[in-house]
Amino acid sequence: MEKVRIFGLGGLDEMGKNTYVVEINDDIFVFDCGVKYAEGFMYGIDYIIPDYEYLVKNKKRIKGVFITHGHYENMGAAADLARTIPGIKFYATHYTKFVLMDLGVKEENIVEVKPNKKINFGSVSIFPMPVSHSVPGAVMYCINTKHGAICYTGDFIIDPLMKDAYDMDLGKIAYVGKQGVLCLLSESVFSEHTGHTSPTHRLASFFADTINKCDGRIFFSVLPTHLYTIQDILEGAKNSHRKVVIMGKKLQNFIRFAHEHQYLNYSEDLIGDLTNIDDSNSILLICDDKSNAYAAINKIVNGYDKFITLKEGDSFVFAEPRYDANEKVLVKLENDLAMAGCKIVSLPKNKNILHHASQEDLMLMIKLMNPKYYMPVKGEYRYLVNNANLANALGIPAENIFLKQNGDVVEFIDGVATDKFEHIKVKEALIDGKSSDDIGDLVIKDREMLSENGIVLITATLSKKDKVLLVGPEVTTKGFIYVKDSKEIIQGIKSISEEVILRNIVDGKIDFNKIKTEIRSELSSYLYEQTECKPMIIAVIQEV
Repeated sequence: MEKVRIFGLGGLDEMGKNTYVVEINDDIFVFDCGVKYAEGFMYGIDYIIPDYEYLVKNKKRIKGVFITHGHYENMGAAADLARTIPGIKFYATHYTKFVLMDLGVKEENIVEVKPNKKINFGSVSIFPMPVSHSVPGAVMYCINTKHGAICYTGDFIIDPLMKDAYDMDLGKIAYVGKQGVLCLLSESVFSEHTGHTSPTHRLASFFADTINKCDGRIFFSVLPTHLYTIQDILEGAKNSHRKVVIMGKKLQNFIRFAHEHQYLNYSEDLIGDLTNIDDSNSILLICDDKSNAYAAINKIVNGYDKFITLKEGDSFVFAEPRYDANEKVLVKLENDLAMAGCKIVSLPKNKNILHHASQEDLMLMIKLMNPKYYMPVKGEYRYLVNNANLANALGIPAENIFLKQNGDVVEFIDGVATDKFEHIKVKEALIDGKSSDDIGDLVIKDREMLSENGIVLITATLSKKDKVLLVGPEVTTKGFIYVKDSKEIIQGIKSISEEVILRNIVDGKIDFNKIKTEIRSELSSYLYEQTECKPMIIAVIQEV
């Protein structure tokens, strides 16, 4: 008997955090290992990853983590997982290996794979097939089982003009489909988009037109991993007699590596250096970071960049995807740029930076693979539903299409789906900085309280010998009230605190915990009555 179980630790009903588990009998294969970037209300959180408790408990069964391509939504949590499970192996193509190492994954933990070259794991084999995406070396994975293949597309578009490291082997995909596909897991992000994504992703002519029409310096804000967009910018600049200045070590490293390995093609004469920054005909590539969106441009606008000073007549092109969570930040930034006399060039509405499969791409993939079962993955639930509807329209029965949430298990026994509605408990881990420890909801709640109501700190010093109040209570506030204009409230805080301290000194004994609890309780009521705010109250009582 062959038992196959499929479920997501992340990526279902959400954008990012893509991590999918395929269990074949006793072996576990993990596909992608992504992050999700924090929304604005998640105070101080840089990114979110799945809780890897299930993988930790079953680490001896894990054969490897198979990364489809070098975008952080699909592999950004690899270093976190490597710290959680030391020695775990990541399988990736050449360029994706470079991105993994840039994240901090050790080279000895990475196995480089070649497209169209089978990887054997006993009775099971995995076959990576090249697909077209905005980074080179993107692949989809085919897991060969006794009762048909389990295929996971990763991200893809269908564009015959994309070649070399961006090429897609449609013939090989069709061949796998002829051999028999048990279940296809396919991305859903653009499932609401009609038609093909191609040619809306081709931007070289737009960038060339923009460069030719703009006077003065031109700034392009780009994500370092979106090499196809960077190639289009360089292609658009090649006949402009301008120098392209690549700002920031991270972006320089990515472009240098890509050029050395022929993932990017440009003439060395096109590239300038820091001496060209103030040239009126320079093109500046600014590296953006999704965990801190538009930080580099903000730094320039506010005058903090040590190399770049804003000039009237500069032009800015945001050559990166726009996300709802960052919309307010971007609108404010564009307003600040306009006030500084800069021109903002927006991408046309009929163009896309993102390379995701639209409806015709998805349907062609389904026709080529001809799966018995279909499981939409990657995207918010409405995207999964639209993807499922496409599959149903192509003749896959509704009962053979699985719409699942993270942790919901799809099980196959000898090639037949037996949905037992099993669910594996899946949580999120909130990451702040470089720590791999989950910050937790309580910390977020504290940060929310601090951001909305501020903090009140009460300090007092008692005599250890005589058990009398020596100093204080002193009151310090941050983000709550302006002390000079609120003398009556400050005096009220001091009076209540002193009264609590004195009544808890009984027969030469002091109950410090009771003092702190009563100060928080009574001041909370008093301050809400006076201000209708609930600041965080901290009492520090010490003896000398």
